Amino acid sequence: MEKTTISTTSAPAAIGPYAQGWTVGDWIYTSGQIGADPATGELPTGIAAQAEQSCRNVAAVLAAAGAAPQDVVKTTCFLADMADFAAFNAVYARHFPGCPARSCVAVRELPKGALCEIEAVAVRA
Repeated sequence: MEKTTISTTSAPAAIGPYAQGWTVGDWIYTSGQIGADPATGELPTGIAAQAEQSCRNVAAVLAAAGAAPQDVVKTTCFLADMADFAAFNAVYARHFPGCPARSCVAVRELPKGALCEIEAVAVRA
């Protein structure tokens, strides 16, 4: 089965020894995407703005692999504060209308002090 690295300038560059994502056959695995602006690396203020950019970053990695958010079958979401759950969900629901399977957990800390991070698994139809 063919395995290919995903790389795009439309999402933030990896800040460590990992790829933005991989395709394995028709399956796509994204690395976690925080809400950093791909051009500046800066995080916007607030959970809604960071969640919006995080979703856009996931979509950009998927697009580089020939997929879209509607192809996502599973996400894992990380929140720095579970008190942000409702605000995060409001943004997430607009970007993943197909309601993929999901885990959402609070973590102690995220890279760059981010408030949220999303990783996804998708399948190309």
